[in-house]
Amino acid sequence: MANAPTKPTTVKKESSSASGMFATLTVPICIIVSIILFVYIFGDKSHYKGGDVDGGEPDDVFGIIHRGGYLVPLVMSYVLMVIVFSIERFIVINKASGTSSVDAFVKKVQGFLNSGNIEAASAECDKQQGSVANVIKSGLKKYKEMETEATLDVDQKTLAIQKDIEEATALEMPMLEQNLTIIATLVSIGTLTGLLGTVIGMITAFHVLAGTGNNTSALSGAISEALVNTALGITTSALSIVMYNVFTSKIDGLTYAIDETGFSIVQTFAATHKNK
Repeated sequence: MANAPTKPTTVKKESSSASGMFATLTVPICIIVSIILFVYIFGDKSHYKGGDVDGGEPDDVFGIIHRGGYLVPLVMSYVLMVIVFSIERFIVINKASGTSSVDAFVKKVQGFLNSGNIEAASAECDKQQGSVANVIKSGLKKYKEMETEATLDVDQKTLAIQKDIEEATALEMPMLEQNLTIIATLVSIGTLTGLLGTVIGMITAFHVLAGTGNNTSALSGAISEALVNTALGITTSALSIVMYNVFTSKIDGLTYAIDETGFSIVQTFAATHKNK
Protein backbone atom coordinates (compact mmCIF):
# COMPACT_ATOMS: atom_id res chain seq x y z
CA MET A 1 0.00 0.00 0.00
CA ALA A 2 2.85 2.35 0.78
CA ASN A 3 5.67 0.93 -1.27
CA ALA A 4 8.82 2.97 -1.81
CA PRO A 5 9.18 4.54 -5.23
CA THR A 6 11.13 2.81 -7.96
CA LYS A 7 13.45 5.72 -8.77
CA PRO A 8 15.11 6.07 -5.34
CA THR A 9 15.57 2.27 -5.26
CA THR A 10 17.48 2.35 -8.57
CA VAL A 11 19.62 5.28 -7.48
CA LYS A 12 20.40 3.54 -4.24
CA LYS A 13 21.49 0.31 -5.96
CA GLU A 14 23.68 2.13 -8.47
CA SER A 15 25.27 4.30 -5.79
CA SER A 16 25.84 1.31 -3.51
CA SER A 17 27.53 -0.64 -6.31
CA ALA A 18 29.74 2.30 -7.26
CA SER A 19 30.70 2.91 -3.64
CA GLY A 20 31.53 -0.77 -3.14
CA MET A 21 33.69 -0.82 -6.26
CA PHE A 22 35.45 2.36 -5.09
CA ALA A 23 36.30 0.75 -1.74
CA THR A 24 37.50 -2.47 -3.42
CA LEU A 25 39.91 -0.54 -5.64
CA THR A 26 41.01 2.08 -3.11
CA VAL A 27 42.42 -0.29 -0.47
CA PRO A 28 44.97 -2.12 -2.70
CA ILE A 29 45.85 1.07 -4.58
CA CYS A 30 46.66 2.88 -1.32
CA ILE A 31 48.86 -0.02 -0.22
CA ILE A 32 50.71 -0.08 -3.55
CA VAL A 33 51.20 3.70 -3.54
CA SER A 34 52.52 3.57 0.03
CA ILE A 35 55.02 0.84 -0.85
CA ILE A 36 56.24 2.85 -3.85
CA LEU A 37 56.61 5.98 -1.70
CA PHE A 38 58.43 4.04 1.02
CA VAL A 39 60.90 2.30 -1.30
CA TYR A 40 61.59 4.88 -4.00
CA ILE A 41 60.89 8.25 -2.35
CA PHE A 42 61.52 7.88 1.38
CA GLY A 43 64.26 5.30 0.74
CA ASP A 44 66.17 7.42 -1.74
CA LYS A 45 69.86 7.84 -0.88
CA SER A 46 69.45 11.64 -0.86
CA HIS A 47 67.70 11.28 2.50
CA TYR A 48 70.76 9.67 4.13
CA LYS A 49 74.11 11.12 5.09
CA GLY A 50 76.72 10.11 2.56
CA GLY A 51 74.05 8.45 0.45
CA ASP A 52 74.40 5.24 2.47
CA VAL A 53 70.87 3.85 2.79
CA ASP A 54 71.93 0.65 4.55
CA GLY A 55 74.33 1.95 7.18
CA GLY A 56 74.15 5.75 7.07
CA GLU A 57 72.22 8.05 9.37
CA PRO A 58 68.97 9.60 8.11
CA ASP A 59 69.48 13.19 6.98
CA ASP A 60 65.84 14.35 7.07
CA VAL A 61 62.35 13.32 8.10
CA PHE A 62 61.90 11.11 5.02
CA GLY A 63 64.95 9.09 5.97
CA ILE A 64 63.75 8.82 9.54
CA ILE A 65 60.38 7.47 8.37
CA HIS A 66 62.15 5.05 6.03
CA ARG A 67 64.13 3.71 8.98
CA GLY A 68 60.84 2.87 10.69
CA GLY A 69 60.85 -0.63 9.21
CA TYR A 70 58.68 -2.67 6.89
CA LEU A 71 55.42 -2.00 8.74
CA VAL A 72 55.70 1.70 7.91
CA PRO A 73 54.29 1.43 4.34
CA LEU A 74 51.30 -0.48 5.75
CA VAL A 75 50.57 2.24 8.31
CA MET A 76 51.18 4.88 5.63
CA SER A 77 48.54 3.17 3.50
CA TYR A 78 46.08 3.57 6.40
CA VAL A 79 46.70 7.32 6.42
CA LEU A 80 46.13 7.45 2.66
CA MET A 81 42.91 5.44 3.03
CA VAL A 82 41.58 7.85 5.63
CA ILE A 83 42.32 10.80 3.35
CA VAL A 84 40.85 9.18 0.21
CA PHE A 85 37.72 7.83 1.90
CA SER A 86 37.20 11.16 3.67
CA ILE A 87 37.28 13.00 0.34
CA GLU A 88 34.87 10.44 -1.15
CA ARG A 89 32.43 10.71 1.77
CA PHE A 90 32.64 14.50 1.70
CA ILE A 91 31.62 14.53 -1.97
CA VAL A 92 28.81 11.98 -1.49
CA ILE A 93 27.33 13.67 1.59
CA ASN A 94 27.51 17.12 0.03
CA LYS A 95 25.78 15.75 -3.08
CA ALA A 96 23.13 14.18 -0.86
CA SER A 97 22.52 17.54 0.80
CA GLY A 98 21.50 19.03 -2.55
CA THR A 99 22.26 22.17 -4.47
CA SER A 100 21.57 24.62 -1.64
CA SER A 101 21.38 24.79 2.15
CA VAL A 102 19.34 21.95 3.65
CA ASP A 103 17.91 24.26 6.32
CA ALA A 104 16.75 26.77 3.70
CA PHE A 105 15.24 23.95 1.64
CA VAL A 106 13.33 22.57 4.63
CA LYS A 107 11.93 26.01 5.45
CA LYS A 108 10.77 26.53 1.86
CA VAL A 109 9.04 23.15 1.75
CA GLN A 110 7.37 23.77 5.10
CA GLY A 111 6.19 27.14 3.85
CA PHE A 112 4.63 25.57 0.77
CA LEU A 113 3.02 22.88 2.92
CA ASN A 114 1.53 25.46 5.26
CA SER A 115 0.00 27.24 2.29
CA GLY A 116 -1.25 23.95 0.81
CA ASN A 117 0.87 24.28 -2.33
CA ILE A 118 2.05 20.68 -2.75
CA GLU A 119 3.05 21.17 -6.39
CA ALA A 120 5.40 24.01 -5.46
CA ALA A 121 6.91 21.90 -2.68
CA SER A 122 7.51 19.06 -5.15
CA ALA A 123 9.05 21.48 -7.65
CA GLU A 124 11.38 22.73 -4.91
CA CYS A 125 12.53 19.13 -4.40
CA ASP A 126 13.36 18.90 -8.11
CA LYS A 127 15.50 22.03 -7.81
CA GLN A 128 17.21 20.91 -4.61
CA GLN A 129 18.04 17.34 -5.70
CA GLY A 130 20.01 15.03 -3.40
CA SER A 131 18.93 12.38 -0.90
CA VAL A 132 16.94 14.71 1.34
CA ALA A 133 14.93 16.05 -1.60
CA ASN A 134 14.38 12.49 -2.92
CA VAL A 135 12.82 11.38 0.35
CA ILE A 136 10.66 14.49 0.68
CA LYS A 137 9.49 14.22 -2.93
CA SER A 138 8.53 10.60 -2.33
CA GLY A 139 6.42 11.70 0.64
CA LEU A 140 4.79 14.46 -1.38
CA LYS A 141 4.01 12.02 -4.19
CA LYS A 142 2.32 9.74 -1.70
CA TYR A 143 0.51 12.77 -0.28
CA LYS A 144 -1.07 13.46 -3.69
CA GLU A 145 -1.93 9.78 -4.16
CA MET A 146 -3.72 9.66 -0.81
CA GLU A 147 -5.78 12.73 -1.71
CA THR A 148 -7.49 10.71 -4.46
CA GLU A 149 -7.64 7.46 -2.47
CA ALA A 150 -11.27 6.69 -1.59
CA THR A 151 -11.03 3.34 0.20
CA LEU A 152 -8.98 4.46 3.21
CA ASP A 153 -9.82 6.72 6.13
CA VAL A 154 -7.67 9.69 7.16
CA ASP A 155 -5.66 7.76 9.75
CA GLN A 156 -4.83 5.03 7.26
CA LYS A 157 -3.81 7.57 4.64
CA THR A 158 -1.62 9.41 7.15
CA LEU A 159 0.03 6.13 8.14
CA ALA A 160 0.63 5.29 4.47
CA ILE A 161 2.40 8.63 3.90
CA GLN A 162 4.51 8.17 7.02
CA LYS A 163 5.45 4.64 6.01
CA ASP A 164 6.43 5.78 2.51
CA ILE A 165 8.75 8.44 3.94
CA GLU A 166 10.33 5.91 6.29
CA GLU A 167 10.90 3.43 3.46
CA ALA A 168 12.39 6.11 1.20
CA THR A 169 14.68 7.18 4.07
CA ALA A 170 15.77 3.57 4.59
CA LEU A 171 16.78 3.44 0.92
CA GLU A 172 18.78 6.67 0.95
CA MET A 173 20.57 6.60 4.31
CA PRO A 174 22.73 3.46 3.78
CA MET A 175 24.30 5.14 0.77
CA LEU A 176 25.51 7.96 3.03
CA GLU A 177 26.89 5.61 5.66
CA GLN A 178 28.83 3.40 3.25
CA ASN A 179 32.62 3.30 3.77
CA LEU A 180 32.26 4.96 7.17
CA THR A 181 32.88 1.51 8.64
CA ILE A 182 36.27 1.50 6.92
CA ILE A 183 37.18 4.83 8.51
CA ALA A 184 35.93 3.55 11.89
CA THR A 185 37.97 0.35 11.50
CA LEU A 186 41.12 2.35 10.74
CA VAL A 187 40.80 3.98 14.18
CA SER A 188 41.63 0.66 15.84
CA ILE A 189 43.75 -1.04 13.23
CA GLY A 190 45.98 2.02 12.83
CA THR A 191 46.77 2.06 16.54
CA LEU A 192 47.28 -1.70 16.69
CA THR A 193 49.58 -1.82 13.67
CA GLY A 194 51.57 1.13 15.03
CA LEU A 195 51.81 -0.67 18.37
CA LEU A 196 53.01 -3.83 16.63
CA GLY A 197 55.72 -1.84 14.88
CA THR A 198 56.65 -0.28 18.21
CA VAL A 199 56.94 -3.69 19.87
CA ILE A 200 59.08 -5.01 17.01
CA GLY A 201 61.30 -1.93 17.23
CA MET A 202 61.73 -2.30 20.99
CA ILE A 203 62.54 -6.01 20.65
CA THR A 204 65.20 -5.07 18.11
CA ALA A 205 66.50 -2.33 20.42
CA PHE A 206 66.88 -4.71 23.36
CA HIS A 207 68.49 -7.30 21.11
CA VAL A 208 71.01 -4.73 19.90
CA LEU A 209 71.64 -3.54 23.45
CA ALA A 210 72.24 -7.08 24.67
CA GLY A 211 74.44 -8.12 21.75
CA THR A 212 76.55 -5.06 20.97
CA GLY A 213 76.62 -3.08 24.19
CA ASN A 214 77.57 0.47 23.26
CA ASN A 215 76.54 0.41 19.59
CA THR A 216 74.53 3.59 19.87
CA SER A 217 73.92 3.84 16.13
CA ALA A 218 72.17 0.48 15.92
CA LEU A 219 70.33 1.14 19.17
CA SER A 220 69.05 4.54 18.05
CA GLY A 221 67.93 3.02 14.75
CA ALA A 222 65.86 0.42 16.56
CA ILE A 223 64.30 3.00 18.86
CA SER A 224 63.58 5.22 15.84
CA GLU A 225 61.79 2.27 14.22
CA ALA A 226 59.59 1.93 17.30
CA LEU A 227 58.73 5.63 17.55
CA VAL A 228 58.03 6.13 13.82
CA ASN A 229 55.43 3.37 13.90
CA THR A 230 53.89 4.84 17.03
CA ALA A 231 53.66 8.29 15.46
CA LEU A 232 52.07 7.01 12.25
CA GLY A 233 49.62 4.83 14.16
CA ILE A 234 48.51 7.74 16.35
CA THR A 235 48.19 9.98 13.28
CA THR A 236 45.97 7.42 11.56
CA SER A 237 43.72 6.97 14.58
CA ALA A 238 43.41 10.68 15.34
CA LEU A 239 42.56 11.57 11.74
CA SER A 240 40.08 8.68 11.50
CA ILE A 241 38.26 9.71 14.69
CA VAL A 242 37.94 13.33 13.59
CA MET A 243 36.66 12.49 10.11
CA TYR A 244 34.27 9.80 11.35
CA ASN A 245 32.70 12.21 13.84
CA VAL A 246 32.45 14.95 11.20
CA PHE A 247 30.63 12.69 8.75
CA THR A 248 28.30 11.10 11.29
CA SER A 249 27.38 14.60 12.46
CA LYS A 250 26.56 15.62 8.88
CA ILE A 251 24.47 12.48 8.34
CA ASP A 252 22.61 13.10 11.60
CA GLY A 253 21.82 16.61 10.35
CA LEU A 254 20.40 15.26 7.09
CA THR A 255 18.37 12.65 8.97
CA TYR A 256 16.95 15.33 11.25
CA ALA A 257 15.99 17.46 8.23
CA ILE A 258 14.18 14.50 6.69
CA ASP A 259 12.38 13.68 9.93
CA GLU A 260 11.37 17.31 10.45
CA THR A 261 9.99 17.75 6.95
CA GLY A 262 8.37 14.31 6.92
CA PHE A 263 6.58 15.15 10.16
CA SER A 264 5.34 18.40 8.57
CA ILE A 265 3.98 16.50 5.55
CA VAL A 266 2.12 14.01 7.74
CA GLN A 267 0.73 16.69 10.05
CA THR A 268 -0.34 18.88 7.15
CA PHE A 269 -2.24 16.03 5.53
CA ALA A 270 -3.90 15.06 8.80
CA ALA A 271 -4.92 18.65 9.56
CA THR A 272 -6.21 19.28 6.05
CA HIS A 273 -8.26 16.12 5.70
CA LYS A 274 -9.41 15.36 9.25
CA ASN A 275 -12.85 16.88 8.67
CA LYS A 276 -13.34 15.36 5.24
